[in-house]
Amino acid sequence: MSSDDLTALRLTIELAFVTTALLVLIGTPIAWWLARTRSRLQPVLAAVVAMPLVLPPTVLGFYLLLLLGPNGAVGRLTAALGLGTLAFSFGGLVLASIVYSLPFVVQPLQAAFALVGEATLEAAASLRAGPFDRFVSIAIPLARPGFVAAVVLGFAHVVGEFGIVLMIGGDIPGATRVLSVAIYDRVEAMDYAGAGRLAWGLLIFSFAVVLAMHWLGPTGAALPGRASRR
Repeated sequence: MSSDDLTALRLTIELAFVTTALLVLIGTPIAWWLARTRSRLQPVLAAVVAMPLVLPPTVLGFYLLLLLGPNGAVGRLTAALGLGTLAFSFGGLVLASIVYSLPFVVQPLQAAFALVGEATLEAAASLRAGPFDRFVSIAIPLARPGFVAAVVLGFAHVVGEFGIVLMIGGDIPGATRVLSVAIYDRVEAMDYAGAGRLAWGLLIFSFAVVLAMHWLGPTGAALPGRASRR
């Protein structure tokens, strides 16, 4: 691999690690609420979370670009704070990746939380365990397979993103050029051998992810779009 490819690999791994960590922090309370609530708003929020599954990445990227750009609401806010705009920056890539990969983390967690028995939580409540204590000491350990699946799927999805990262981050070497964009560059330059090497790496990685999902079993392998509902 060339130095540019190694830089793209490093940037891809950094993006995947940062995004996955934030996705778990953001997605866990959302998944818990979706799995346990009886609110009429549950289907609405579930549909919003699942939108990236059916919305073309370029459409989502276009609206995010408008939002993060100098004339967008977020862009004006970050500019006023002296942070510049998030468009065509690593921070913008992280934000776009969170939005686009959210269902790949929320839905496995939602399926796992839905399997947590109500009787177990009620027994803990009878022993004076508060809601937060029940969530941390009972729900999270019981939902461990869902967390494993969410982390693996979220990380893999971020690694394989192309359309939305190209729309938000562009193709800036050392700043926003990730592996998927590097493959696109190689193809445009008619360097099919170089593109093939990078593509084979992502292909092997994708196969390893799918294989891991099968090893995790039915609960851990809950895929987006098939999360259980109470």
